[in-house]
Amino acid sequence: MNRRRRVRWGPPIFWLLVIAALAIWYFAPRYLPDSVRERLPTPEMSPGHNPVLYKWKDDQGRWNVTDDPPDDRPFEEVRIDPDTNVLPPGVPPAPDRD
Repeated sequence: MNRRRRVRWGPPIFWLLVIAALAIWYFAPRYLPDSVRERLPTPEMSPGHNPVLYKWKDDQGRWNVTDDPPDDRPFEEVRIDPDTNVLPPGVPPAPDRD
């Protein structure tokens, strides 16, 4: 007897759709519908992203740095370079000079 083997297409198609959705989200998020895009995490939410910080003086003249700008006083945007003070692999730091 020659039995035909049934091919189950459900799981492979499911994973193909998952991979396609992740690729669209990563490479072209502007093509996602707004209702989907607002629920997905953005690159700004990732741990490696450096948010914009705001530097301002309070009433006593002390400097403050926060992640929300103040409403009632002038402020300055601060962007920190994540590669600052990073040594390439294999390069030892210079010894401190006293």
